[in-house]
This record gives sequence, C-alpha cells and structure tokens, in this order.
Amino acid sequence: MNVDSLTTVNSEEELLDIYRPPTNVVINKEVHEFDHGCRDFIAASTFLLMGTVCEEGSLDVSPRGGPAGFVKVLDEKYLAIPDLNGNNRLDSIRNIITQGKVGLLFIIPGLGETLRVNGSALITTDKEILEIFSNELRTPKTAIVVQIETGFIHCAKSFMRGGMWEPETWTDKECRPSAGQILVDHSGLEGELTGGELEAMLEVGYEHDLKLDHSRKNRLAESLRKFKR
Repeated sequence: MNVDSLTTVNSEEELLDIYRPPTNVVINKEVHEFDHGCRDFIAASTFLLMGTVCEEGSLDVSPRGGPAGFVKVLDEKYLAIPDLNGNNRLDSIRNIITQGKVGLLFIIPGLGETLRVNGSALITTDKEILEIFSNELRTPKTAIVVQIETGFIHCAKSFMRGGMWEPETWTDKECRPSAGQILVDHSGLEGELTGGELEAMLEVGYEHDLKLDHSRKNRLAESLRKFKR
C-alpha cells in the first residue's frame, strides 16, 4: 500500500473541523484520584489492558487478569498490580523501568463501560506491597505501582458495537483463528509441529501456570477437596 498517496490530517485545526466538540460532561469527567466510584470499579474488575512505551518510542499493550479485586487500590493516589506468571518477555516491566508511564483500561465482565487510568508507574519488590496479594494469589515476584494522573469512565459504544458480551454474536469456535497455528507460523516451526499439537501444549502450560497463581493455602485446600471425592 502506498500511504504517501493518502489524504492525511496533519494538524489539530484540521481535526477539529472534522469532529464535533465534546460535551461539557465529557470534558469534565476526568478525576485525579481514586474516589469511591473508581475503587468500586477496580475492585470488580477481572481484566485490564496495560499500555506502555519503550525508550525508542515503540508502544506495547499487555493483558492482565485475575479474580475480582486482584488489583489493589492502596490509597487515593496509588494502586498496585501483581505481576503473575507470564511468558517472561517482560515487555511492560522493561518499559516501565525505562519510561515510568502507563495507560490502563479496566474491564468488568458483562459491563460495557470501562475505566481508564493514566499515570506514572514503578516496579517494586517491597514485601509490604507484595504480601497484600497473598490471600487470593501466590505472592508475586514484583508488583507494578501506579500513581494516577487522570482517570475517567469510557462509554460502552465500542463494546456494544462489537457484541462483546453477546455470545450469540460470537464466531463459532471452529471458525476462529488458531492461536497454535499462528504461533507455528510466526515462530518458524512449520514441519516440526502442527497448530493443533501446539494448541494442546499451550493448554497444558496454561493449566500448570494458572494453578501456580493461587496461594499455597488455596492449592492445598483444592488438593484436599479432590482427595475427598
């Protein structure tokens, strides 16, 4: 594609000629601390997207998930996110160490509105912070501490357009792209593994890693329940 031939928007003035001005509610909805509404939203959220930027300016977005309340609001200015089992690329962690900025999008299953939080961030191994996750989860190696600069509710239109919480609109499982096949293609594993074989390996790995997420107390309780059956 020849992008040089495209008509582009090159100034804020041009942009404002295309779009209507935002309403006062939209302009004024930003907050600069975690009020009761933000705290309740974060406590109910089981999933978030984290945007970071590296030293060279390349952007990255990483998913983070856990049981409701896995992100802890520490006070009116700070929250903490546990760094749970991942693939050890550490893209977000490296970017935070070098640049110290994040953008977060909190999601609650079944709810169309999302909560956006932008701010500064750091990586900590402080025992006092890490141990606040230990009741539900295994104590993480590190946590991401975020200081809010701006936060606001984002409207539900995108989720509604995409049928995010409407299973009847979802693509049938057999028609969805194969993550295993994509990984085979991207990793140069053609001829060594099939997409189906790699998907089976992924499922085993997911099960193993997700069990390790739970605290030792919870793992022992689950083992005892299985034994009694």
